[in-house]
Amino acid sequence: MAQCRKIDRHRAAYCLTRLGVSRFGLTRVRTLFFIMRIEKLVIPTPFPVGPINIYLVVDDPITLVDTGPKTDPAAAALREQLRELGFNTEDVKRIVLTHTHEDHCGLAGTLQRESGARVYVHEWEFQNISDQRRTRVDPELLKCAGAPGEELERMTARYQLIHNLADAVEDVEAYRDEQEFVFASGALRVVHTPGHTPGSSCLLREGARLLLSGDTILKNITPNPVLNRDPINPNRRFPSLGEYLVSLARIRALAPTLIKTSHGDDVADYEEHFHRLVRHIHGRLAKVVSLVPKQGVTAWEMSKLMFPDARDINRFLAVSEAVANLDLAVAEGKLRVERKGDIEIYTGATS
Repeated sequence: MAQCRKIDRHRAAYCLTRLGVSRFGLTRVRTLFFIMRIEKLVIPTPFPVGPINIYLVVDDPITLVDTGPKTDPAAAALREQLRELGFNTEDVKRIVLTHTHEDHCGLAGTLQRESGARVYVHEWEFQNISDQRRTRVDPELLKCAGAPGEELERMTARYQLIHNLADAVEDVEAYRDEQEFVFASGALRVVHTPGHTPGSSCLLREGARLLLSGDTILKNITPNPVLNRDPINPNRRFPSLGEYLVSLARIRALAPTLIKTSHGDDVADYEEHFHRLVRHIHGRLAKVVSLVPKQGVTAWEMSKLMFPDARDINRFLAVSEAVANLDLAVAEGKLRVERKGDIEIYTGATS
């Protein structure tokens, strides 16, 4: 019975907020009593990273930040945890996606069909989730990295299976940096933080300096700088690791007091986390530069040196990591790159 009473209070508070009723019966003071509440839902995924944290914003309109993948266990967990909070999927009126990887966006189409919720994604990833949705594997970028043909076919097949863990969303709107998602008692502001993906974004609750970080900030692991085309100039690669360092600095300037991440625990001391993460990135960059042989190396070969045991999906992530570090080393003048046919070769800056 105690659990039932808890659920009823959650539901009653939200309903009274929508009606503009406060403890004192006065509409104008409702925001003093009813404030935005952000609830964490932990959803299973079939990926090595483990479960994903998605967030229900209990305010008007009820909003879900990310959804989990399109699997039966994920859908069941989402429905059950919504019920525990006194809601169901039909109550969700808005879905904001931090980026378009399948563990974050997979159930968006299903939820939209059930509730009519509006779905929002950063403009740089709009096509990823629209009717023209594409898989993550870009054959031309991987060929340029030196991926052998048979490995390319294997990765493409593997990612097609992952692609099936998300539906295209028929009705989706693009959001931009600094855009605000407005609620009855406040707003969440978009902070575009490219790096993990071009359109990766965080949501900031300004008054509390609380940040929903998606995969941009993770407490115990570093997000992979996934190989993508540049959304502004599709003829080149997106400089993921360089952009990620800029995004880390931008978040530091916001001085968040609490960061709610998509995998693992919250980050409560971002200043310490920032310095540790930057040291890790520069340490790995130095290692990559030291591994470049005199005759030069492709990104595919570097991925084998960095992660010799990676297989299947992890080989693509390993190549992404290698490309990102090699490109940053070139940008910083520590390496050179030249193209031989369809493949790029990286060499020492003084070789």
